[in-house]
Amino acid sequence: MSTNIRQPKYFTSEQVAEVLTWSLVNSAVEEALIATGTTQANAKESYAIQPARSVTPCGDYSQRLLVMPGYVGNYQLSENGDRINTLACKVVTSFACNQNLQPPLPNILANILLFCPQTGQLQCIMDGTQITAWRTASASIVATKYLFLKRFPQGIEKPIKVAIIGCGVQGQSHALGMCKTFNVIDISLWNRTKSKADNLANKLRAEFPNGLNVQVSDRPQDAVEDADVICIGTYAPNALISYVMLKGGDVHINSVGGGQVHFREVSQDIYDYAVVYVDSLVSVKNQLQVLKATIHGELGAVIRNRGELRRDGRITIFQSLGIAAEDATVAQAVYDTLTNANIKTIHGSK
Repeated sequence: MSTNIRQPKYFTSEQVAEVLTWSLVNSAVEEALIATGTTQANAKESYAIQPARSVTPCGDYSQRLLVMPGYVGNYQLSENGDRINTLACKVVTSFACNQNLQPPLPNILANILLFCPQTGQLQCIMDGTQITAWRTASASIVATKYLFLKRFPQGIEKPIKVAIIGCGVQGQSHALGMCKTFNVIDISLWNRTKSKADNLANKLRAEFPNGLNVQVSDRPQDAVEDADVICIGTYAPNALISYVMLKGGDVHINSVGGGQVHFREVSQDIYDYAVVYVDSLVSVKNQLQVLKATIHGELGAVIRNRGELRRDGRITIFQSLGIAAEDATVAQAVYDTLTNANIKTIHGSK
């Protein structure tokens, strides 16, 4: 029997955090979305194979274990980089009451396993909690770029007003990611517990001391009334925003939410008027069975077609379900960065 099996590397949350940047994550997530919806049989470039996630309730549906395997083939992490393959599996728990613990824990906890795509040997286990938060926000950033900002001549340089509904982990990552990536001139925050919105406002003011107007709103309708882009991510079982609250048709909504009821945060009258895109049509069958909306298509198809410039004045919604391909490509980028950093340290250069 062969004993040529190497011990997998382990990277902690702190090590992962050291190398996470919005540029790195946005590029990796965009590659994952491009690959999604394309199969190996007809792929000229990248492709992804990702079964629907499995969900195991742990006592009740507010506590769940999710397993998300995925393979992304023939893709590039940088414009001039080699084409690579990534085999990964994320194991994630969603426990809605973690935020009430003393001290609190994130509601979403994750670990990502990276395997050698040639042998199947486990290469790495890395903490995936921050990657989950970043890649989810990054998918919304990519959606905003292609579904909204490409409608306008200024593109990503267009000044925009952003609303964040829900200021937990996802609200924070969406706020920071949007402001780091786009020309955000105004950001309005709402959270059921106002102190969370106040804390996020203070972080944003410290991070962006010049040129960004930060407001904390008392009601969701106050936060979204002038917004161009709305990012909504809560565990609310009922609608928090409705069509009459919005300024008109030139609005884009990133709906993230929490689990099986997350689309209910957005009222049905918005879905009736909007054009809805998702990250994966395969996931729709399992996660959005009762959503009363027509799914226009996958975001990846829009990117592959170099952007679909909608000028009909209709609201767009990116219904973010979260896909294994995103975890795989971001984890690969983090792994490569950390491994290269370790090699440089061993050889005495930094």
